[in-house]
Amino acid sequence: MPIVVTLDVMLARRKMRSKELARRVGITEQNLSLMKSGKVKGMRFETLAKICAVLDCQPADLFFYEPSEADLQDEEEDGGAT
Repeated sequence: MPIVVTLDVMLARRKMRSKELARRVGITEQNLSLMKSGKVKGMRFETLAKICAVLDCQPADLFFYEPSEADLQDEEEDGGAT
């Protein structure tokens, strides 16, 4: 997956545990763990907004795009269409 989740980095910067973030955002620790590992396929904007509010950050602080060679080849084959 070319989207890398850096939620764990932001938690460390804010000296906050996953348990505390989950409680303050209103999601389960298990769902937060899945987010941190990048195993979720999507996220509600409402949830993302709450995470950003609690961590006092922007969405770009939590994710970045890092395509693999295979992702780049797929884009070339598709003509760059999404």
